[in-house]
Order: sequence, then structure tokens, then C-alpha cells
Amino acid sequence: MAGKETPRQKMINMMYLIFIAMLALNLSKQILQSFGTMNEELTETNVELEDRNEQFMQGLEEKAIEQAEKYLALKNKADSIRNISTELYGFLESIKEGAFVSAEEKGIARNKYSKLDNTAYYTQQFFDGENYKELGQEFLDQMNNFRTGFVQIASSDPKLVTIAEEVDSKFSTNDIPVEGGKPKKYLDYHYKDMPLIVGITKISLLQSTLQNIEAQLLSTMLEGKLKIEASLTNFDAIVVADKAAFFPNEKFSGKIILGKNDPTLKADKVIINGRELDDELMQQGKTLLEIPAGRIGTNKIEGEFQFTEEGEIISIPVNYEYEVVPPPNSASISADKMNVVYLGVRNPFTISIPGVDANKVSVRAPGLKKGKEILDERRKRVSLNGPSDYELDLRNATIEGDKINILVSGTLPSGVTVGPFKNEFRVKTLPPPISGVDEDFERKAWTKRDLANGLVTASFKDFDFNLPLVVTSFKLDIDGQVFPCDGGELTNNAKRAVGASKSGTRVTFFDINTTALGTNVEIPKAADLSLIVN
Repeated sequence: MAGKETPRQKMINMMYLIFIAMLALNLSKQILQSFGTMNEELTETNVELEDRNEQFMQGLEEKAIEQAEKYLALKNKADSIRNISTELYGFLESIKEGAFVSAEEKGIARNKYSKLDNTAYYTQQFFDGENYKELGQEFLDQMNNFRTGFVQIASSDPKLVTIAEEVDSKFSTNDIPVEGGKPKKYLDYHYKDMPLIVGITKISLLQSTLQNIEAQLLSTMLEGKLKIEASLTNFDAIVVADKAAFFPNEKFSGKIILGKNDPTLKADKVIINGRELDDELMQQGKTLLEIPAGRIGTNKIEGEFQFTEEGEIISIPVNYEYEVVPPPNSASISADKMNVVYLGVRNPFTISIPGVDANKVSVRAPGLKKGKEILDERRKRVSLNGPSDYELDLRNATIEGDKINILVSGTLPSGVTVGPFKNEFRVKTLPPPISGVDEDFERKAWTKRDLANGLVTASFKDFDFNLPLVVTSFKLDIDGQVFPCDGGELTNNAKRAVGASKSGTRVTFFDINTTALGTNVEIPKAADLSLIVN
């Protein structure tokens, strides 16, 4: 039969809330592994909760058959709740499965959590620039439909009002306040540029919340009819770290709470790693922890909570593992396009220091600024402003030599500065453009009329940046007679010469000068263009 959240589930939920505070686009491998481990725990708990709720429903169905007058109405309401929660649960499961399949298609196993760091997947699935794709909108619709349906069902029963309020809060898709910035949309905050395993774990947590809400609601509906034992012997002690990983010179900090999360409950005695904690650390509903973080690697916290219940001392074991990772000795500095940067364009970068919050990272380089623009799969400009998004603007920059250095420093939680870390990038000039007529760069034979009235155009071939070019002048050679032309149009004399040429005459456009929109960098002459007049 179902009821309140299991102690184990409470433990997982509280630990995961701490992990969420550690989010960054480029997480360390240890932290990605921690999210994977958490997802395993959540998945296992979700299966247990699903079985538990199923047993509850079977028991309720039997009661409805045996005592229809007392239980049939409850059973019908429970069915309505299950229908809407099952629909949302299944939809969330399909999102998770799609994420795992995307990794498997790239040869990454589901349990290789440190490699599930793709930050583009959810952005590509949910977002179309500032708008939502069909799947992103469906995600919001599913959440909103569940919340609305649940509140509608629960609000008819005074005992369920507080649960309805909880659902209204936990499944809200309203904008989320961001300290020091504008509120973010729900999907942007939780999934945009989010590493693959982090998004998967977030969805598992939503599913876990869904299962626990369902169990809590069904249990409350039967309050006074079906009872679940709630003795202290059923509690678990939960260690909640202030963050997911610590550096060697830091102190481990966190707190210990009981699975029931009773804000009035205070331990009589707490022993951790062989030492009894001071009384002021044992507060109502929690016990504070602050101990040396320990050596690099996996560290353990072991001990016990002691309570007195009906004259008997009840001991609740404490068992927790956490990671201590070495301070970062490098920064992740990568040009999104390639290992070189180009003069005359805005070069997108992704920059971070593993284990350091983005707002504690300092970046220095001529022309480097926060935020970046990229081209999506349809060559449409998209602006990004994630924690690790930067842009090296070399449209009007003066660079000495053919190299540029980017320096990155960071401040650890302990206040210690790491870095500066330096990456050197080659600076290349823009490649020579190709030329054509009326933006047709493949056609080699033209009628006299089309060629005479055509506009000479230029473009970069297979270039990773969208840099529009304008032809400022060129020369046209027809049977050895050269016609200088300004802009991209043929002069009247050149047009008459084209019109008077014989079919099969070869004409050549050469000395083609161009300029690029939005930059003052000199563009190499475009390649000569040889055409046949029909």
C-alpha cells in the first residue's frame, strides 16, 4: 500500500537539491559521474515507488469491491489521479529515453556518465532560437495539464488542499528568478545548454516527485482507513552536503537530517566519525556538519543518530560518501568552429574552469566579451548567453603577429585563485572568396541577355561564418578588350560588348574587389571567373 515518501526517497531528494546548486555547462567528470549515480538511485527508487503505488491501487480496488459505499468514490478519484500522473510520467520517460538513445548513437554507453556531457541535445530538442520547438511546447503543455488536472481533482477535498498547493508549486512552469539577473523561462533555466546526464537526472527527479505526490495524495485520501506505521525505527539519517565535491584544503560542510524531515525533531546524541557532535550543532529538524574535507578521492561519513522513544534508545546509522577532487589545473578554452580564429568576424568560444562557478571565472583577451552568436542548422543567427558562452570579436581589431592569447582565472569557494591559464590560438586572415553572377557560383554558360544584366557577386566557399560580401569593382575581358567596372554591374560599354560577342565566346571577370558588411578588415580579391557566352 502507498503512503508518505520513503526515508530513502527523502534522502535522495535532499541530496539532489544540493547537486542542482552545482550546475554549470562544463562540469568536471567527477560531478557528471555524481549525477549519473544519483540518476541510478532515483531510477531504482522510482521503480519501487511505482510498485508501491500499484499495490496501493490493487488494495483500494479490493476495498471498493468489498465495501463499495465506503471506497468506490475514493477509488474513482484515485483512478483519475493515476490517469493524469501516468500520462506525464510516460512522457517524461520518453524524453529520458531519447536522451540516452542520442548518446548510444554516438557510441556512448548509458552508464558512461562522465561522457554524457553533450550540452546541445536539450537545446536542439526544445528550442528554436528564442521560441520553442514542438517537443519543448509539449513538455510545457504536459506539465501544465497535469498541474491543472491535479489541482482540479484535489481541490474538491479539504484534506488535499495542501497537496494541491504543493503540486501547483513543484510543477509550475512560471519564469524562475535569477539572482542578479532577469527571470528565466522554465525550460531555459532547467534544460538550455544543460549537460545530457544533468537533464536526465532532473527528469528522474520530476518523476520521483510525481510518484511521491501520488502516494502522498492516495494515502491522505484514505487517512483513518489505511494506516502506515511511522515509528522512528523507519527513519533514515541523511547527510546533505553543501555541494557535490570539495577541494583538499577546504572543509566538508553540510548537515544531517532525518528522512521524515520533521522540523520539530532533534537528536539526543549524534556521533560522526567517532566524535560526538557539540549540542549547538544539533538543531530542530537537522544537525549541522563541518569537518575537514579529507584526502583526494572518495571519503566517508559514518556514525549514528540517537533518539529516545518510549524510554528506549533508538540508533539510526549515518552512512554517506562524497568526493574530494584536486583543484583545477587548467581551463577549458575552445573556439567553437576550429582551433584557429579569423580576423574580420565574431569568433564564438566556450570557456570554463571545471569546478568553478561561472560568475567566479575571469577571462582576458583583446576583443573578448560575454555572450555569442552562432549559426543554427538553417544558417540563422542565434544569440547565446550561457555561463560559458563568449565571443572574440575581431571585426575591427588590430592584432600584432599571427597569434592571440586568452587568459582565464578563477576563484575557488575557499577564496584561493587558480590560474591564469593560457591558451594560444592562431589568427588567420579571411580566405579568398569565389565569384559568380547573381550568386550562382556553379553555372559556366550564360546567355548574352542574362550575363549583360547580371550582377557580379562573391562569397566565401565552405566557410564557417556568415559574412556577406559586396563587390566594389571588377574588370571584364572580352576577346582581349578590357572593360573596368565599378560596383557589381557591367558598364554600358561592357554590356554592348557582351551583346555583340559571338556564341561560344569566353569572357573573363578578374581583379574582383570586395568588401564585407560589418567589418573593416581587408578582403582578398575574389577568384577570377571565366564564362561562356551562348
